[in-house]
Amino acid sequence: MNKVYVLGGAQTDFERNWTKEGKGVIALIKEIVSDGLSAVNLPFEDITKLNRENRIGCFVGNFLSECYVNQSHLGALLTEVDPAFYGVPSARYEAACASGSVALDAAISKIQNGDFDVAIVVGWELQKTVDSKIGADFLGQAAYYEKEAKNIDFPFPKLFARLADEILEKYNLDEKRFMDSLAMISNKNYANAKRNPLAQTRKWFMDFEQASHRNTPTNTSVGGKLAVSDCSQVTDGAAIVVLVSDEYKKRLDIDCPVVLGYGHRVAPMLFDKKAHEAKQSQHMLPWTRQAVLDAYRRSGLSVDDIDFFETHDCFTSSEYAAVSAFGLTEPGDEYKAIEEGITSFSGNKPINASGGLIGCGHPVGASGVRMFLDLYKQISGKSGRCQLNKADIGMMLNIGGSATTNYTFILGNNDKI
Repeated sequence: MNKVYVLGGAQTDFERNWTKEGKGVIALIKEIVSDGLSAVNLPFEDITKLNRENRIGCFVGNFLSECYVNQSHLGALLTEVDPAFYGVPSARYEAACASGSVALDAAISKIQNGDFDVAIVVGWELQKTVDSKIGADFLGQAAYYEKEAKNIDFPFPKLFARLADEILEKYNLDEKRFMDSLAMISNKNYANAKRNPLAQTRKWFMDFEQASHRNTPTNTSVGGKLAVSDCSQVTDGAAIVVLVSDEYKKRLDIDCPVVLGYGHRVAPMLFDKKAHEAKQSQHMLPWTRQAVLDAYRRSGLSVDDIDFFETHDCFTSSEYAAVSAFGLTEPGDEYKAIEEGITSFSGNKPINASGGLIGCGHPVGASGVRMFLDLYKQISGKSGRCQLNKADIGMMLNIGGSATTNYTFILGNNDKI
């Protein structure tokens, strides 16, 4: 099986509101593709040549463009960027909030199989085209809409509040200690975002005191025990990465991170069924844990080998559950790693140095690609003020729905493995 390398990529500024700028999907895609190709020194002329040789493909991750911008057929939409994309195999991939990861998976597979030497992966979402209540209803389609979202205001905060409730009950945790741990996650990710020049909340304020005082005028409730501080943001944005084969990398005579392993597992769609299944497992999210184990197995690595993590903190409760899913603690002991600062920016196993979804932003179809890009930047030493002291091997977890689709990827510095 051929190795897959990450040449580089780009991310838009997640603070931007493209509707207010008077710009739509074509402007977004043109900008991210231009920035991404420039970052990896891949001109349109080279795309045309690779296409003549049948050695390139494009993979687009997006969740709900039909609702937000009335547009489908997104792979073909790349032809509006430049004529170089005429004829290039391209398609759209969807798995709710893991749409970017399923696009990455398809691209990686094509290079591993020897079909392509270059794969361009773009993830994007424009979500600020509608008000928050309508947008929340759209996002309900990532759940079982008829049973979990229809006629329910803001269904996903309620679903992840249920996750918090289930964690409390399953492990018989002290409620204040658990809720303070969620506040620490929020405070950490907002603080990390201040180092990130592309993060949506880099100018926002959130400290532990505010995050720990919920259902107040400055931290209103969004569902169950969760408040605004526990939520990721509604975000416009895009991210792109360019993957290449070993042969293509040798032609360029450069060093770049390599894909070491991946995991992909799908849990029951309904949260009720997830909760029932969890009663038969040590883990609150057993299929999330299995996706992690699959990546460890395929890479020949363990949690001890991973220097840092990017995880899907759509809500603080999802990052909390990820701590034991990664294997940083036993299930039920996640609060210990959080309290001891193990997952902090300066900790032994940092999580979300970028700010994560809570701090950096969550344009749904782009988040998986953005996390993958941040693994690349850390391993390549290109993370600027977000750069960690040790970042030779990184792992990401991207989930779709209420931890229904679970994707993990491990990237590493080829010289340090």
